[in-house]
Amino acid sequence: MFADDTKIWSKITIKEDSSSLQQDLNKLISWSQTWLLRFHPEKCKVMHIGHQINTEYKMEDARKTVQLTTVKEEKDLGVYIMDNLKTSLQCTKASSKAMSVMWLIKRNFKSIDIEEFNLLYKAYIWPHLEYCIHNWSPYLKKDTECLK
Repeated sequence: MFADDTKIWSKITIKEDSSSLQQDLNKLISWSQTWLLRFHPEKCKVMHIGHQINTEYKMEDARKTVQLTTVKEEKDLGVYIMDNLKTSLQCTKASSKAMSVMWLIKRNFKSIDIEEFNLLYKAYIWPHLEYCIHNWSPYLKKDTECLK
């Protein structure tokens, strides 16, 4: 288990809710110190989904205090997550990766028939388009067109 894979979230409706989340972060740091499963505060990030309340969080370790950076997008287990929960970035990245593999196949195989292409497509291109699709299932027309 890696402490860096830990996620903590809270619904923030008023400014006081952010102090509750900060307390939860402090408890998490205390837990990690007890169990000797250290966090790297420099790797920890904050993503605000759907609200405009300006909040800042910090992680206090025995060594230092680090202000957590706010991000609009983050890659987690190979899937891009954005603060607006749209899947456009994931679709674009998956499509470009699949196209680069397709061009690699085209460059290395001078003559190829349909059966061989289907085999290569299913083995090397399709997995990039289908990876974790149940998590980021595209619902916008432009995203489905991008993947086609």
